[in-house]
Amino acid sequence: METVVWSKPENERVGTPLLVMMHGYGTDEQRMVNLFPQLPGEFTCAALRGPMAIGDHYGWFLLDYFLANDFADVITATNKVFSWIDSVKRNHSSVSLLGYSQGMAMASTLLRLRPEGFKATVGLSGFVLDNDLLALSESFDSPPPFFWGRDKADPVIFSDAIEHTEEWLNKNMALTARTYPGMGHRIEPREMADVSAFLSFYVLR
Repeated sequence: METVVWSKPENERVGTPLLVMMHGYGTDEQRMVNLFPQLPGEFTCAALRGPMAIGDHYGWFLLDYFLANDFADVITATNKVFSWIDSVKRNHSSVSLLGYSQGMAMASTLLRLRPEGFKATVGLSGFVLDNDLLALSESFDSPPPFFWGRDKADPVIFSDAIEHTEEWLNKNMALTARTYPGMGHRIEPREMADVSAFLSFYVLR
């Protein structure tokens, strides 16, 4: 990845659990950097910048209003993140994922393609891709821990995507699902408190 912001200096990262953080569509890594203080201090957090320019900001792959995408773009972005993770994971005790909005689609796709590679996954105000090729390739020996946080009245994520996401997560994941009325398409401290508890339980204990 061309741009990565770390929560710790290099000499403090070795042996720590790594949390790979992916922002939403039409924003950038600073959205994730702002969350660093609300996450457990034991983690090294890495906020990645999506590789695709979206105006003056960034994304992971092109989307339309109905969240339709070109799967080739998805795989290209996914492989870039895999390559980056492979270059740093030897320095860390484990790797976990956190994705917001479109970043949740990225995090869940990474997990589907490499289920043994991640300790825990967090998805915030986002969705899981409805894709037949992914569905054919995925195989989970046991359900991975997954946190899904959202507002049921989120105005951004299309209802069909929410329906598919809920069905897929309940079928395949050891799911912790929380809703936050009035939050909208945002991330709030009450949600991050639950995320921190989830990560502490599944990664740090």
